[in-house]
Amino acid sequence: MTTPASAPPTPYATLLGFTRYVDRTGPTKATFVGGLRKQRASRSGFNPHGQFVKALKADIAFHTGGTHLDQVVDVVKPRWRPLYQALVPGATTWLRSLGEPRAVDLAQTRDALAMLGDLPVKVNPQFGVRHADGRVEAVRLHFDEAPPSEEATLATLHLMARHMDAVLPHAEPVLVDVRRGEAHRMPADARPEQIERWLAGEAAAFRAIWATAA
Repeated sequence: MTTPASAPPTPYATLLGFTRYVDRTGPTKATFVGGLRKQRASRSGFNPHGQFVKALKADIAFHTGGTHLDQVVDVVKPRWRPLYQALVPGATTWLRSLGEPRAVDLAQTRDALAMLGDLPVKVNPQFGVRHADGRVEAVRLHFDEAPPSEEATLATLHLMARHMDAVLPHAEPVLVDVRRGEAHRMPADARPEQIERWLAGEAAAFRAIWATAA
C-alpha cells in the first residue's frame, strides 16, 4: 500500500516575504518564491531580531530612551552580538528622533490578512507609537544591510495603510530603516490605485511561480 503524497503548501506570504519578492527581478523571483515554498512546507524559520524588538519596545513603553537597547547587546547569544551591535546605533537615533521619551507611548498593533487577488499576505507591523499630540504610527522595521528600495517601501506602506482599521485605527504607517535610523512614510504624490494594480500583478505572478516551484 502506497502512502499518499502530502498536499503542496498553499500560496502564502508574510509582508516581509512579499516585499522582498517585489524587490527582485527576472529569474531571482522564481528562486526566491521556491525558497519560501520549501520553508512553508517544512514549517521552518527563525527570527534573530526577537530580543532586539522587545528591547526597543521596552524603551518606548518605559520611557528609557535607549537603556534596554544598550543592555540587549550584552545578553543576546554571542552568535547574534555583531548583528545587534550593528543595529543599536541607528535604532537609538530613531528612538531619540521621537522627542522626549515621556512624550511617546507604546501602542498595541494587530496582524491583518491582506488578500491580493488570491494571494494571502500577512500584514504584521512590530508595534505602534502614540505621541502626546495625538498622532499614532504603526511601525514596521527594516533590518537589512541595504536600505529599503522604493518598491519595497511603497509595498510595505501601502499594505499597512490598506488594513490600518484592523492593525491600529487612525494610525499612519511608518517603515523604519533600523540601521540608518530613518523613518519612511508614504510619499505625498503616491497614487494608491496605481500601487494596488502593480501589487495585484506581482501577486498573480507570485502565485504562478509558487504553483510550478519544485
